[in-house]
Amino acid sequence: MRPVVTTPSAGVPDNPYAAPAQGSVDRAALLLRHSPSVRRLDPRSPLQVGNGEFAFTADVTGLQTFPDAYPVTGSDGAVVGTLLGTMTQWAWHSVPFGAQSDDAAGTPLPTIDDCVRDYPSVRGPVPYVDLSYEQWGAPTSAPTVGEDWLRANPHRLDVGRVSLWCSQGIAVNELTDVDQHLDLASGVLTSRFRVRGVAFTVTTVVHPEHDELAVRVERRSEHGTAEAFGIELAFPYGSQSWGGSQDWESPHAHRTRVDAGNGSLVVVERVLDATTYHVVLRSQAALEPVSEHGLRLVATGDAIELVARFCRGSSAAASTSAAQPSHGVDEVIGASTRWWGRFWSSGAAISFDGTDDPRAAELERRIVLSQYLVAVNCAGSTPPAETGLVVNSWRGKFHLEMLWWHVACFPLWGRPELLERSMAWYPTILEAARATARRQGLRGARWPKQTDPSGAETPSSIGPFLVWQQPHPIYLAELLYRARPRRETLLRWAQVVRETADFMASYAWREPDGFHLPAPLVPAQESYARERAVTQDPTFELAYWAWAMRTAVTWCERLGEPAPDLWVDVAEHMAAPQTRNGIYPAVGVEPWTIRTDHPAVLGALGFVPDTGLVDPATMAATLADIAIGDESAWDWPSVWGWDFPLGAMTAARLGLADLAVDWLLADAPKNEHLPNGHSFQTAELPVYLPGNGGLLAAVALMAAGWDASPDRPTPGFPRSWAVAAEGFVRLP
Repeated sequence: MRPVVTTPSAGVPDNPYAAPAQGSVDRAALLLRHSPSVRRLDPRSPLQVGNGEFAFTADVTGLQTFPDAYPVTGSDGAVVGTLLGTMTQWAWHSVPFGAQSDDAAGTPLPTIDDCVRDYPSVRGPVPYVDLSYEQWGAPTSAPTVGEDWLRANPHRLDVGRVSLWCSQGIAVNELTDVDQHLDLASGVLTSRFRVRGVAFTVTTVVHPEHDELAVRVERRSEHGTAEAFGIELAFPYGSQSWGGSQDWESPHAHRTRVDAGNGSLVVVERVLDATTYHVVLRSQAALEPVSEHGLRLVATGDAIELVARFCRGSSAAASTSAAQPSHGVDEVIGASTRWWGRFWSSGAAISFDGTDDPRAAELERRIVLSQYLVAVNCAGSTPPAETGLVVNSWRGKFHLEMLWWHVACFPLWGRPELLERSMAWYPTILEAARATARRQGLRGARWPKQTDPSGAETPSSIGPFLVWQQPHPIYLAELLYRARPRRETLLRWAQVVRETADFMASYAWREPDGFHLPAPLVPAQESYARERAVTQDPTFELAYWAWAMRTAVTWCERLGEPAPDLWVDVAEHMAAPQTRNGIYPAVGVEPWTIRTDHPAVLGALGFVPDTGLVDPATMAATLADIAIGDESAWDWPSVWGWDFPLGAMTAARLGLADLAVDWLLADAPKNEHLPNGHSFQTAELPVYLPGNGGLLAAVALMAAGWDASPDRPTPGFPRSWAVAAEGFVRLP
């Protein structure tokens, strides 16, 4: 069953920020040619179904039968986890302090206050949540027991593994005739394969509105078989490892209780220390326990269905309507098909049919798959982790400096409601962010960097010193307004804009030549982390500060309110970035430019609109000096997936459309997009959603243009390309 994919009218008639359509996009054809198919097991590239809040990553069986075949490794090369996860936005867990470490026995519970250290600044001593050692490059030592616990807890929790079971077992090398297909148009994963000559078809889908997985397994044997088959579920403990989300070695640290329930319903209650959740299973299959934390559903014929809804809280809530699974797999397929049909038929679309450049097809593939991946992983009620809902990186904590790269694409592609989900999280941590600002003698809200749903900082010698995440809420609010230019939008996000601008205005330091960004800080290019006590005036952040403060003033004007005098003063008098030898350095003090990690200096005119502080000719020289792909100009293996869209945006705003495409499709170690669409970085970071979201944001800029962009369709693409684009929102 496939949805009817219709083409919307281009833009919104009363929206002055809607980009005019250029040609017409055959959306159904896009989905047909880019829906991924699998013919063999690819250990880096499993397929996934989900809804932004809940996601299930499957192997070639459509389930999680072979987790060891999809390994995630740590920095030392040892396997720490698997890419096959079942993840939700709400499931977090903390290991009790001292429970797994003799060194911590009898010591008090560590708190963030234990990690606060004063740094000298122009304002006097300022407290920061720090570490007792340096992280950047080769760490100078190891964290203390307390620091290690704070960094590892809480961590995102994998809520269960769902596998295919056969009574004679299944080995990877017994799979033949693999034919797996993810239908992007419906969000349904269909997996066909044979085991010892027996044909299986597995259908896997996630409900668009609930944390609910639906699975159908069908068996067909030409010769008949007495072998039993079914579905197994197993539940792990939470993992404190950097890249893992499952601990299978601590069975006595958690509890699984199965209630046979009534009729076709089974309730599984899970208790892991202070974390409790339950799973309600709907199936006609026979139930049998197989381990302390595992159970099996055995088919009574040649087919078995399971619908499982995962819910926070104890099993006492399992009788509520919110915990009741759908009545069958077909019901979930229908809901998924309708939702994805609306997703693909609304918002923006772009195609390159008729383009002679052989790279166009690959770019189009990356664009289509990235839309699916960010909708599944980045459209939840809390900001996404860099590895989304696939596997834990940084223990599943999310990084607010990366939020723009994950979610700015949603309003730019005409889907602002998907950004509003995570933007609504900011007000929930407002008090914590205000407390951080007050502790440092500043006003407003200082947003954290690496955090969890509580908004607490994670101890780090890098994160708490970053400042470039501070303007993000203003930029994202502005994009929401451009997608829906209404007073209701202004009122909804006015508090977040005000609190952000209050902090930014009080943080900027007045000197005779304007406002500066003083030490201590770490710029977006984290190579300067060890110099944080003296680093100041990063080029990118100076421009970003000016633009965001001007935008905050504009919001006041739209609301008919006076902007605070300090806001206006900072907005109009930020210090201009320095130049050295005809180009912009990364920071305003020695060592000026370190040629590793993010070439973030490019963001001062590209990511950031023209502020008048950055000279286009000097930025063009800076872009040429960085020289995409030239390892004598920059250490390209050390850059990250979002750096390529960053360079593309700069090239586009400078009128260098061919170079913008070069950046997007650069042949570089961390610019690979796997068959499933994921932006692969390293074996330690095999999924990187900022690369996907960043690609979509850069493409939106190139397709829709920006304020005062050249008066021609799709101004960021080469004139030689045939580009059809519709539904985009223009950038600032």
